[in-house]
This record gives sequence, structure tokens and C-alpha cells, in this order.
Amino acid sequence: MTNNQNQPQDYDAVLGGQSPPPIDGVVLGGIEGIKRCLSNPVVNVRIAALSEALKYGDAGLDVLIQSLQDESRLVERFAYRLLKPRTESQVKQALQTYKPWNLEERLTRYLGCHTTQFANRQVVEFNANRGIVEPVHQAYALRCSYDDNEENFPDKISKLAQSSNAEKLPALVLGLWIDAYENDASGTIQTLVNFKEYLSNLKAILIGDILGEECEISWIRQSDVSPILRAYPQLEILQVRGGDGLQFRPTIKHNHLKALIVETGGLSRDTVAQICNLNLPALEHLELWFGCEDYGGTCWVEDIHPIIFADKFPKLTYLGLCNSQFSDEIASAIVTSPILNSISVLDLSLGTLSDAGAEELLNCEAINYLDILNVSENFLSEKMIEKLSSLDVRVIANDQKEEEDDSYIHSRYCSVAE
Repeated sequence: MTNNQNQPQDYDAVLGGQSPPPIDGVVLGGIEGIKRCLSNPVVNVRIAALSEALKYGDAGLDVLIQSLQDESRLVERFAYRLLKPRTESQVKQALQTYKPWNLEERLTRYLGCHTTQFANRQVVEFNANRGIVEPVHQAYALRCSYDDNEENFPDKISKLAQSSNAEKLPALVLGLWIDAYENDASGTIQTLVNFKEYLSNLKAILIGDILGEECEISWIRQSDVSPILRAYPQLEILQVRGGDGLQFRPTIKHNHLKALIVETGGLSRDTVAQICNLNLPALEHLELWFGCEDYGGTCWVEDIHPIIFADKFPKLTYLGLCNSQFSDEIASAIVTSPILNSISVLDLSLGTLSDAGAEELLNCEAINYLDILNVSENFLSEKMIEKLSSLDVRVIANDQKEEEDDSYIHSRYCSVAE
């Protein structure tokens, strides 16, 4: 299978879609005229004004940088496209702030090895004898093994939390706990909650960085993870692997969470409903792996309607509806959804998308508003991938699967189940 050569290397995505035609008279009055146009409620007027901003030197750059915070994602992305080639120091600093989450981490995931990068940091194993040497630029990982009978997981968390520099640690990865297929994560979560005062700078948590050879993803017994959100109000990234027993209850508000990633081989509709009910005003990255019915994947396209139609998460820029047995139905729904006017990345990877579902994406003009469309590991033909590559979007279509010619199993299947 030929891969799309336009694959991005990081989250510095290029704006898709065509620029609107200039609006006559939009820049009358020079830079002050541009500033007046930027208060206009019509999005096309604001975008047309930005197209002239670079004519006004540093003042124009300042206007573009300010527009990275525009209430319209279309305006934000247009400003981003104009600024990306610039080399001025103030522009580089602004773009680093604008794109803090590294997409490359989400394009090299679950590859049969432990996580090596998390929250833009190298992951290192915590050793109690060495302690926390580099707390700011590294994420520390805690894991048990099946031969590790001397020390349980809560003890490991306790030692890390009471180490020097623990209060500076921003990112933590939690791997295998003892008998993860029998014991749920509630004890691990409660221990993390108990040590919240020692880990006061924690901004990113991954729960369940467990290999298939240690415990299959659908065998991982999760728990209610909402105590983590209550205990760590400054948390920005929460990634959870495993859907068995996973809950987000009761409904809570969290003002700072920017990324919520739920990787499962089977996600229940009840858990999806709980996620939809969370009040996450800062959420920018939502990624859900639905899995298959044989392993608890009971949701269907109607269960994600609150996400794609109800504007539940108004700051969302990355929407991942992955590892699904109903990818065609997702595609059919998403092309009628207003969410395409606001998100930058649509990730439908690891699923069952066919040429029929991809055709609906192809025929949707709003798909061109995206920066990135990820349809990797689906069931697309080379001809369809060529068609998708003609879109004004970066298309990622790696590692397409072949349909199974077996009457006893589904001909199309999601990538991650057991």
C-alpha cells in the first residue's frame, strides 16, 4: 500500500481549505482599518483583513499573533498559516504556545512497546535509589512485574511521591500493577489521590501503560478515574488504557484539562455518556477508542452525537473517534456535523472505514477546513487513498488492512480488541 507522502511530522499542521476571496474595502484605514475589521462578527471579513496584515510590519505581526486567540477556529488557523513560515522570535514563541501538544505522540502509539514519549517528555523508569534527577523535562514511569512480589504498586507511588523533587514533577506514567487482569485500578488511583500534596505540579497522567504480553488491553481492569480529576485541578493531560470497569462519575467540572485520551478494546455506551457529561471547558484533544462488542464495546454512532452535534467541548481542535466497528457510520454523521468548522484534526484511524465511508468524507466540502485527516489502519483501496490525497488537507492513510474472507468472523475489524 502506498502511503501518502504528505504525512506530517508533528503538530505543526498546515491549514487545509481555501482562503476566502478578498472583500472589497476591507483594509481601508491601514492597520487601524484591519483592527476594526477584526471586531466584525463575520468570519470571512476577519480572515480577509488578516490576509493584508503582513503589509504592516511588526504591527501586522502583532495582529496575527492576537488572532491565534480568535473565537473562530477558522480565523485562528488562517492566522497560524500566515505566521508559520516567519522567523521572528515573537512569532516562534507565540506558535510554541499555540501548539503545545505534539501530534507525533498520537501517530506512533500502541506499537507493542512501553511509552517512550509522554506529554512532550522522554519517559524514564523511576528507580528509588536514584530518585527524581530531572523532574521538569522527563516523565517518570512506575511499573510492577509478575516477579515483583516484594513491593506493591502503592508502595512504589509512595516512594516516588516522597522523593526529592517530586513536587516539581509534571508528568507521570503508571504501567502494570500486580494482577491487572484481576485487580482493578482503584487502589492505584486512591494512592495517587492520597499523595496529591506531594505531587503538586502534576500536569499529565497516563494510567495503564501495559503491554499485551503483560495484560491484554481488554483484560485491564480499570476503575472510576474521576477522583484523579478532583485531586489534581491543574491536570492538563489524562490518558487511560483499558475499558473494563472504566467510569467517570460523578459528573464534575475541570477547568484545565486539555487532553483526554481513552484507549480501549471495548468502550461501553455508559462510559461514553459519562464522558459526554463531563464539564471540560478547556478540552482541546479528545480521543476515544471504541473497540468491539466482544470485549465490551457497546456504543454506536448515536452515543457520540453529543460530541459532534451539541458543541459539548467548544475548544476542541483534535477529535479522535478511533478503533471503531462503525467507522462508516461515524463518517456519515461527521459530514453533517458543524464540528468540522472548528476542529483541526479528525482521526478515524484503527477502524473499519471502507471506500463507501471515505467517499462521504471526500464529497464533504468542510473536510477541507481540516489540517489533518487520519484514516490509517482502515480498509481503503489504493484508488480511494489517491482520491483523498487530492484534498487540500494532510491525509495520513498508512497500513490499510485487508478484509477477511471468513464467514465466521467480521470481514472488517477494528485494530485493537483483545
